Amino acid sequence: MLKAKTENKPLIISIGYAACHWCHVMAHESFSDEGIAGVMNKNFVCIKIDREERPDIDRIYMEAAQLISGRGGWPLNAFALPDGRPFHAATYFPPGQWIDALNQLSHLYHTSYPRILQAAEALTQGIQADSLPDRVNSQLFSGNEFDEAFGNQIQSIDFDFGGYNGAPKFMLPIGFEFLLQYHYLTGNEQALDAVAITLDSMAGGGIYDQIGGGFARYSTDQFWKVPHFEKMLYDNGQLISLYSHAYQLTKKPLYAEITEQTIVFAERELRHPEGGFYASIDADSEHEEGKFYVWTKPEVLSVLEPEIAELICSFYQISAQGNWEDGRNILHYKSDKEKFASDNGLSVNEFNQILTTSNHLLLNRRNLRIRPATDDKILTSWNALMLSGYVDAFKAFGTTDCLDGAIKTAHFLEKYMVTENGLIYRVFRDGKVSIGGFLDDYAMLASALINLYEVTFDIHWLSLSQRLTSYVWNHFRDSEHNLFFYTSDLSEPLIARKHETSDNVIPASNSVLAHVLYKLGILTENNQYSDMAVQMSLNFRKEIIQHGAYYANWAMLLGKLTYRDFEIAVLGDNAVALGCEIQKVYLPTSTFTGGLKENLPVLRNRLIEDQTIIYVCQDKVCNLPVYAVAEALKLIQ
Repeated sequence: MLKAKTENKPLIISIGYAACHWCHVMAHESFSDEGIAGVMNKNFVCIKIDREERPDIDRIYMEAAQLISGRGGWPLNAFALPDGRPFHAATYFPPGQWIDALNQLSHLYHTSYPRILQAAEALTQGIQADSLPDRVNSQLFSGNEFDEAFGNQIQSIDFDFGGYNGAPKFMLPIGFEFLLQYHYLTGNEQALDAVAITLDSMAGGGIYDQIGGGFARYSTDQFWKVPHFEKMLYDNGQLISLYSHAYQLTKKPLYAEITEQTIVFAERELRHPEGGFYASIDADSEHEEGKFYVWTKPEVLSVLEPEIAELICSFYQISAQGNWEDGRNILHYKSDKEKFASDNGLSVNEFNQILTTSNHLLLNRRNLRIRPATDDKILTSWNALMLSGYVDAFKAFGTTDCLDGAIKTAHFLEKYMVTENGLIYRVFRDGKVSIGGFLDDYAMLASALINLYEVTFDIHWLSLSQRLTSYVWNHFRDSEHNLFFYTSDLSEPLIARKHETSDNVIPASNSVLAHVLYKLGILTENNQYSDMAVQMSLNFRKEIIQHGAYYANWAMLLGKLTYRDFEIAVLGDNAVALGCEIQKVYLPTSTFTGGLKENLPVLRNRLIEDQTIIYVCQDKVCNLPVYAVAEALKLIQ
């Protein structure tokens, strides 16, 4: 900015991310062209921003684009005064249009500066405007409101192909987490059907990497067939949780398969040697989207025995003409494995063995191709989602590898990303940390650490979560609105200090933090935290009811507030094992604590020597203690 002020040039702030296809296209077409780059550097000071590293900056200029045109996306190209106030913003430009925009905006800046200044002032006022809703009332939520929230969300479900109506289709895992919770609390079968149709369709679609595991970012069609091929850590971490929860409710083997395969994918392709996870894998290789993942029929025939190859081609919808572009095929299936096996005279076990062996051979051949690039930065918030995924998979399947993976990830984040006073760093790359954390980093890591505590009863993880939450309370709190800013009061000042409140492909940092405060309020008997969680949710009473998936995490808190959480304390030598046994069941409105020490207020005077006892409480009223998992589950259910 100093350079721009000194040279009296406007800024170009181009925002994208490593796995963004059109960001690469514009960089190749325009930014790498010497003639175009010359015009840019002559007339502007150019700044490139990674939105995943600096979502605070992205949020401001994305809002500018939406105020101008009503739409946004990446690449995001903002034109701003030397002090950072935007006067124009838009997304992708083809080279000719980009040159025209450069020339016109540079000319206007130097010949009609008052017009540019007026536009910048108006946009800045719009960005700084308080867009928070007015609180409707302060009465506690009712069951009717919870039902209304479900009713408005279920209307947008595609019951033919799963997901939400329309295309492109983003997965929005938190919306389906809400539907699972709603089914659990009310017994509504339509809610579970919506989840099952979605998870089944995604598992069979091209959005899922059939031979390598893991999910792409979204589907370009309504059928989950043609993905936008980049793979993001945040999607896969959340989907591990969602499939694990669905397995707990349904015991469907497919959901266990998808969970295991997605974890294997993440560990194989995204894991840092010390335990963190890289951010994403590009969609493109050799300047072509999806080239790494698609197949021609002759390629499949060259890898597998002829009879097996024909069977696999039939299952994965592979044809000589291709089911996508230029004779190439996206692997997906339409008939489930049981029916396909029966139709081909095979048992399910026989077909599964053939499929597993064939997938392994195809994966080995695919690995000889030029691989898409990996964005090897490690982000705290996204790693926290993966940490929670590990914990949820451990709860569902009891696999010690999942617990080991969770602890390894937690140790990495604690070692590199968290300081003694509770400050978090957002980015780790090449052995170095950078950029102070934002609210999502704190909220998601605090949440994941509570999850880890609940299966280990290791007070260290809960204490670390408390330390992070205390830091947020002191440096992010907006006491006027009973919310939390996205940036710390120690962060560098931008033209606006914003709140993140609506859920999207990742839950909103404020909604995650509200759940954290609610749970810590129970575990530590901190009424200030509990009250704040309630106050935060009351801000969005109308939005929770009316706006479906985009307030789904808030709606899940509404479910806890309406039906009340169970508090389960397990104390004694066998506490961890019994606690994990109980948590094999899907219990979205239960909080677990325990161990061998009375190290929390909620555990005082409950430890009895040489016995392992389970206390089931609700609203600070406890049942008589029990000694068996079945007895505890009976009290909870």
